[in-house]
Amino acid sequence: VSTAAVCVYPSRVADAVKSLKAANSSLPVASVATGFPAGQTPLETRLREVRMAVADGATEIDIVINRTLALTGQWEGSDFIKTSTGKEAINATYPVAIVMVRAIRNYFLCSGHKVGFKPAGGIRTAQEALVWLTLIKEELGNDWLCPHLFRLGASSLLADIERQIYHHVTGQYPAYHELPMA
Repeated sequence: VSTAAVCVYPSRVADAVKSLKAANSSLPVASVATGFPAGQTPLETRLREVRMAVADGATEIDIVINRTLALTGQWEGSDFIKTSTGKEAINATYPVAIVMVRAIRNYFLCSGHKVGFKPAGGIRTAQEALVWLTLIKEELGNDWLCPHLFRLGASSLLADIERQIYHHVTGQYPAYHELPMA
């Protein structure tokens, strides 16, 4: 398990690219352009955000679905689908995920095209992350267990991973104030 990309707002792409270069990191920068999290901005504004993010160094764009187009059946395809923006009260849930990954599997069987999956929001512990990894392995197979087909949208997960590593090394869990991410 490793970080697949650093995902930031369009206005922060240049900063993220600069910081990653300074750290000698080859991690790609993704941007939540297109009116994140609601996606309700006008098309020209959404396109301007995408152009700005790409010009500043983003190599991936996380696009919020246009609900009107989706509800009227105007699909254009995607490289990834995601449970949610991670900014709602209810985010990544297993029942919804099962429906989504089975749709991915059916689409692959019909088209031969692999679409990635990203559960986002509410994934806070290493144990929860393992459940998501297991779900993908069981439903889609080992081929999907790679950064270009499976990612966790889990900005809170790092703190628990840090705690688990501390526990593995020392045999005890740290107090929350002992770790910088906690």
